[in-house]
Amino acid sequence: MTVRLYQIMNNTAIIILAAGKAERFGSIKQLLHFNNKTLLQHAVDEALNACAVPVIVVTGANADVVSNELDKEKLLIVFNDKWEEGMASGIAAGLVAAINYNNDLENVIIAVCDQPFISSTLFKELYQTRQQGIQHIAASAYAGTVGTPALFTQKYFDALLSLKGDEGAKKIVTANADDVATIDFPQGAIDIDTQQDYKDLLDQQKHIL
Repeated sequence: MTVRLYQIMNNTAIIILAAGKAERFGSIKQLLHFNNKTLLQHAVDEALNACAVPVIVVTGANADVVSNELDKEKLLIVFNDKWEEGMASGIAAGLVAAINYNNDLENVIIAVCDQPFISSTLFKELYQTRQQGIQHIAASAYAGTVGTPALFTQKYFDALLSLKGDEGAKKIVTANADDVATIDFPQGAIDIDTQQDYKDLLDQQKHIL
């Protein structure tokens, strides 16, 4: 068995986007339970296990309810008062908070809370891939595309801050394909957007068990 040794994630923040209203789903999907945790708590725990500092959760819709589920001593919880403008505002709010926390910030990993199979190992692999390569973006590859979780070096901080409306980090990944290294994450294709997605996830888990 190969043992992988990971570096400490120096000067690297993880931002978990949890500000959406989840209109397609119809309820607060951040707090859906899977494997005895909420989807958001799972994402938070994996980020903390990856030893990133800081770990930031960006809230918006239903902020009080979502925040009350989290351990505020271990996290930075950032309320995005512009959440209705779209995902870009959440990325900006999280990144500004991360930079304010650490003026020497070198990398930021953008993650969402509705991918139930993200892991600390994946976060560490993104970091290690960046440290060992020349590319300034490390992104997850699944279902014929690349996306979150994705790591961006300081080179792309201004671009992240310049996103508008519903634009997400994937726009920057796509526009800079030559500067992107990828990590295989097949289960990244599983995210929870609808009630049927959630039902399928639970049904899949029953078959595994």
